[in-house]
Amino acid sequence: MVAVARAVEESERAAYQQSVQALEDPRQAWAHISDPALWPQERLFFELYARALQGRSGTEGFLDGVVEPWVDLLSGAFVAAGADEEAARADARLGVAVARGLLLDLLATKDRRGVDAAYERYLQLYERFFALVGAPVAEPSKAKDRRDGEVVV
Repeated sequence: MVAVARAVEESERAAYQQSVQALEDPRQAWAHISDPALWPQERLFFELYARALQGRSGTEGFLDGVVEPWVDLLSGAFVAAGADEEAARADARLGVAVARGLLLDLLATKDRRGVDAAYERYLQLYERFFALVGAPVAEPSKAKDRRDGEVVV
Protein backbone atom coordinates (compact mmCIF):
# COMPACT_ATOMS: atom_id res chain seq x y z
CA MET A 1 0.00 0.00 0.00
CA VAL A 2 2.91 2.34 0.70
CA ALA A 3 4.23 1.78 -2.82
CA VAL A 4 0.81 2.52 -4.30
CA ALA A 5 0.45 5.72 -2.27
CA ARG A 6 3.95 6.83 -3.26
CA ALA A 7 3.22 6.19 -6.93
CA VAL A 8 0.02 8.25 -6.72
CA GLU A 9 1.85 11.08 -4.92
CA GLU A 10 4.65 11.08 -7.48
CA SER A 11 2.14 11.11 -10.31
CA GLU A 12 0.25 14.03 -8.74
CA ARG A 13 3.47 16.00 -8.19
CA ALA A 14 4.56 15.39 -11.80
CA ALA A 15 1.19 16.54 -13.15
CA TYR A 16 1.22 19.54 -10.83
CA GLN A 17 4.74 20.49 -11.84
CA GLN A 18 3.85 20.35 -15.53
CA SER A 19 0.92 22.68 -14.99
CA VAL A 20 2.29 26.20 -14.79
CA GLN A 21 -1.28 27.37 -14.25
CA ALA A 22 -1.53 25.30 -11.07
CA LEU A 23 1.60 26.92 -9.68
CA GLU A 24 0.28 30.38 -10.50
CA ASP A 25 -3.34 29.92 -9.47
CA PRO A 26 -3.87 28.28 -6.08
CA ARG A 27 -7.63 28.22 -6.68
CA GLN A 28 -7.22 26.04 -9.75
CA ALA A 29 -4.82 23.79 -7.86
CA TRP A 30 -7.34 23.43 -5.00
CA ALA A 31 -10.12 22.55 -7.45
CA HIS A 32 -7.93 19.76 -8.78
CA ILE A 33 -6.78 18.23 -5.49
CA SER A 34 -10.23 18.46 -3.90
CA ASP A 35 -11.95 16.74 -6.84
CA PRO A 36 -14.09 13.84 -5.58
CA ALA A 37 -12.47 11.58 -8.18
CA LEU A 38 -9.28 11.73 -6.08
CA TRP A 39 -10.96 10.99 -2.75
CA PRO A 40 -10.21 7.23 -2.75
CA GLN A 41 -6.49 7.88 -3.22
CA GLU A 42 -6.56 10.66 -0.63
CA ARG A 43 -8.29 8.41 1.92
CA LEU A 44 -5.58 5.80 1.37
CA PHE A 45 -2.89 8.46 1.72
CA PHE A 46 -4.26 9.75 5.03
CA GLU A 47 -4.83 6.22 6.35
CA LEU A 48 -1.22 5.32 5.64
CA TYR A 49 -0.06 8.63 7.09
CA ALA A 50 -1.86 7.91 10.37
CA ARG A 51 -0.57 4.32 10.49
CA ALA A 52 2.99 5.47 9.80
CA LEU A 53 2.77 8.09 12.56
CA GLN A 54 1.81 5.28 14.93
CA GLY A 55 4.74 3.17 13.74
CA ARG A 56 2.55 0.40 12.34
CA SER A 57 4.27 -2.33 10.39
CA GLY A 58 4.05 -2.10 6.64
CA THR A 59 4.43 1.66 6.66
CA GLU A 60 8.19 1.81 7.10
CA GLY A 61 9.64 4.65 5.10
CA PHE A 62 6.27 6.22 4.32
CA LEU A 63 7.00 9.38 6.29
CA ASP A 64 10.32 9.80 4.50
CA GLY A 65 9.40 12.13 1.70
CA VAL A 66 5.76 12.71 2.62
CA VAL A 67 6.24 16.48 3.05
CA GLU A 68 9.56 17.60 1.57
CA PRO A 69 8.92 16.74 -2.10
CA TRP A 70 5.86 19.01 -2.10
CA VAL A 71 7.72 21.75 -0.22
CA ASP A 72 10.60 21.44 -2.70
CA LEU A 73 8.26 21.62 -5.68
CA LEU A 74 6.32 24.64 -4.49
CA SER A 75 9.23 26.55 -3.02
CA GLY A 76 11.28 25.88 -6.14
CA ALA A 77 8.57 27.51 -8.22
CA PHE A 78 8.41 30.47 -5.81
CA VAL A 79 12.20 30.90 -5.86
CA ALA A 80 12.29 30.60 -9.66
CA ALA A 81 9.80 33.46 -9.73
CA GLY A 82 12.15 35.54 -7.56
CA ALA A 83 11.05 34.86 -3.98
CA ASP A 84 13.49 34.58 -1.08
CA GLU A 85 14.34 30.89 -0.53
CA GLU A 86 13.68 30.79 3.21
CA ALA A 87 10.33 32.56 2.93
CA ALA A 88 9.41 30.43 -0.09
CA ARG A 89 10.04 27.21 1.88
CA ALA A 90 7.96 28.43 4.82
CA ASP A 91 5.13 29.54 2.52
CA ALA A 92 5.26 26.22 0.67
CA ARG A 93 5.12 24.21 3.92
CA LEU A 94 2.19 26.30 5.16
CA GLY A 95 0.37 25.77 1.87
CA VAL A 96 0.89 22.00 2.04
CA ALA A 97 -0.38 21.93 5.63
CA VAL A 98 -3.47 24.01 4.86
CA ALA A 99 -4.34 21.94 1.78
CA ARG A 100 -3.94 18.64 3.63
CA GLY A 101 -5.92 19.85 6.63
CA LEU A 102 -8.75 21.05 4.46
CA LEU A 103 -8.70 17.81 2.47
CA LEU A 104 -9.13 15.89 5.73
CA ASP A 105 -12.03 18.18 6.63
CA LEU A 106 -13.63 17.65 3.22
CA LEU A 107 -13.25 13.88 3.38
CA ALA A 108 -14.71 13.79 6.90
CA THR A 109 -17.58 16.24 6.47
CA LYS A 110 -18.28 16.34 2.72
CA ASP A 111 -18.96 20.05 3.35
CA ARG A 112 -17.73 21.31 -0.02
CA ARG A 113 -19.07 24.81 0.47
CA GLY A 114 -17.60 25.22 3.95
CA VAL A 115 -14.20 23.82 3.03
CA ASP A 116 -13.98 25.84 -0.17
CA ALA A 117 -14.89 28.96 1.83
CA ALA A 118 -12.14 28.16 4.35
CA TYR A 119 -9.58 27.76 1.57
CA GLU A 120 -10.67 31.03 0.00
CA ARG A 121 -10.40 32.71 3.42
CA TYR A 122 -6.84 31.36 3.77
CA LEU A 123 -5.93 32.88 0.41
CA GLN A 124 -7.57 36.19 1.34
CA LEU A 125 -5.69 36.36 4.66
CA TYR A 126 -2.45 35.63 2.87
CA GLU A 127 -3.21 38.35 0.32
CA ARG A 128 -4.30 40.77 3.06
CA PHE A 129 -1.04 40.23 4.95
CA PHE A 130 0.93 41.30 1.90
CA ALA A 131 -1.31 44.32 1.43
CA LEU A 132 -0.70 45.39 5.07
CA VAL A 133 3.06 45.20 4.71
CA GLY A 134 2.89 47.11 1.46
CA ALA A 135 3.93 44.26 -0.79
CA PRO A 136 2.10 43.66 -4.05
CA VAL A 137 -0.06 40.56 -4.27
CA ALA A 138 -0.22 38.34 -7.32
CA GLU A 139 -3.69 37.91 -8.73
CA PRO A 140 -4.89 34.42 -9.65
CA SER A 141 -3.68 33.25 -13.06
CA LYS A 142 -1.59 36.38 -13.59
CA ALA A 143 2.14 37.07 -13.58
CA LYS A 144 3.82 37.58 -10.25
CA ASP A 145 4.18 41.13 -8.96
CA ARG A 146 7.64 42.43 -8.12
CA ARG A 147 8.86 45.00 -5.62
CA ASP A 148 12.51 45.58 -4.82
CA GLY A 149 13.42 42.31 -6.47
CA GLU A 150 10.98 40.30 -4.34
CA VAL A 151 8.17 38.31 -5.89
CA VAL A 152 4.94 37.88 -3.99
CA VAL A 153 3.23 34.63 -4.79
